[in-house]
Amino acid sequence: MPLSPEVERRILRVVLENAVEHEGAPRSGPVVARLLATDAGLRPRAAELRDAVARAITGLSGVPVAELADRLDSLGGPEATRAAPAPTEDAGFPELPGAVDGRVVLRMAPFPSGSLHIGSGRMLFVNQHYRERYHGRLLLVFDDTVGSEEKRVETEFFDLILGDCELAGVRPDEVLYKSDRIGRHYPWARRVIERGAAYVCRCPAELLRENRAQGRACPERSQTPPEARDEWDRMLGGSYAPGEAVLRLKTDLADPDPAFRDRVLFRISDLDHPRVGHRYRVWPLLEFSWAVDDIELGITHILRGKDLVVEDRMERYVWDLLEVPGPPFLHWGLLRVREAKVSKSKSYREVKTGVYDGWADPRTWSLRSLDRRGITMEALREFTLSFGMSLTDIEVPAETLYAENRQRIDARTLRRAFVPEAVRLVIDGYPFDLAQVELANHPDRPELGRRTVRAGPELYLARPDLQAHAGEEVRLKDLVNIRLPTDAPVAGGTARAEFTSRPNQRLPRLTWVAVPGAVPVDILEVDGSHRIGFGEAALADAEPRATYQFERVGFVRLDDAPAGTRPVRVVFGHP
Repeated sequence: MPLSPEVERRILRVVLENAVEHEGAPRSGPVVARLLATDAGLRPRAAELRDAVARAITGLSGVPVAELADRLDSLGGPEATRAAPAPTEDAGFPELPGAVDGRVVLRMAPFPSGSLHIGSGRMLFVNQHYRERYHGRLLLVFDDTVGSEEKRVETEFFDLILGDCELAGVRPDEVLYKSDRIGRHYPWARRVIERGAAYVCRCPAELLRENRAQGRACPERSQTPPEARDEWDRMLGGSYAPGEAVLRLKTDLADPDPAFRDRVLFRISDLDHPRVGHRYRVWPLLEFSWAVDDIELGITHILRGKDLVVEDRMERYVWDLLEVPGPPFLHWGLLRVREAKVSKSKSYREVKTGVYDGWADPRTWSLRSLDRRGITMEALREFTLSFGMSLTDIEVPAETLYAENRQRIDARTLRRAFVPEAVRLVIDGYPFDLAQVELANHPDRPELGRRTVRAGPELYLARPDLQAHAGEEVRLKDLVNIRLPTDAPVAGGTARAEFTSRPNQRLPRLTWVAVPGAVPVDILEVDGSHRIGFGEAALADAEPRATYQFERVGFVRLDDAPAGTRPVRVVFGHP
């Protein structure tokens, strides 16, 4: 179904407003973000909205600023800022079946292979939502089975994940480690064997794959319970090397899902575990370990992604086999942020080799990286919960999250000037009484005060601005009107311009920074690149982790470095 005429009209209005504000060059990101922030009903249709905004911007290409302003006036002028309607507390979150207030027990089960990322938001915030709703308990249980050579458990990740939970405001009632509980799984394995439902398989890996694909039994599948028990004892006793034997569950060899046919329950590993060393050689696979622990830990409801349905089946299969009632499962669909290319294995490699600037590098899209960019955990929580427990796989642009964040930080964020690819500009005829000016810290919040800023006649302007408006008369934002030279020198060079007048006119508006007192600034971008330029003198004493909006750039956050560090290092947040 196409977007309604009312929405299309509002898109055009917001695009026009942005175009007038940016001298005829509207930016898609802020427009989409504003529309999503002020109309939560558009969020599931973010992709369509983005396309509609792009069409509107294309349709206005080349239209003079004065005509853009007239068109905006014809639509009623700039619209008053309006907040998105607040969702009801439990919108999109069904009742937990059989839940009793005060007796709900939930669990989060991250594998400690890296910092939690944006995709972990649902695990954190959905579990937290239901814990608060039912006044229940939330356990953090590290799934630290021994892993593999490619996917190693490392000590640092336990503290990283605990810190991530703290950062997100999700504080578990208890922290447990799977590696402390391995011995508790062995009696359950023996119970499955006694039921005649498991056997020790010694087939080579290639033969196993062939048998599984063809639904063909391996020779050991015919083991009697006593034979399987003896082989199990041999596994525990060290008679087999890693890869020589596994304990396998007898499921239907004709199951439509080949992955469910005779799945492995336990395997042998000699890897050194960072917490328990070589205490155990026989390790459960995760689904069997959870079939045990979800019962022994008293979990009442299991909340997780629908991509784990095979694991659900395994747990239920074991419970049914042993006649143990287990908790219900509730699922959510996959939520992707289009620009977030999340890969824990890639992030691990790049962090370890120094390509990434630690786990807070923006390219990891970790919670730490979002915080470093000035994206609040409150915004991430609301963004995540706005999709409820929908089973539909959803892909949204990052602007959806940015819009949520903008609602929270815009009103309190001070504005500052920044000029990239700076060219030194000397203005002939500049009024000497305008050596400094008073500027508002925020265009709409007088309570945030004003600041004194040094001004001409020597300023920095961005080389792209000089190129785009060569020979034109322009307005230096909140200052004077000048005529630019016809040729723009390279960044770092010097050019001369001519003062024309003081009154504010409808001219292209350019950002400037006075040369005296200018502060070198290095912006770390989301893709890991750097944007170098000069910021106004007020940044000289900025505190670490302070958030600003750089005019015509976007929201940035200062890195955690001592005040006075040069260049001032900031991380780009979003438009």
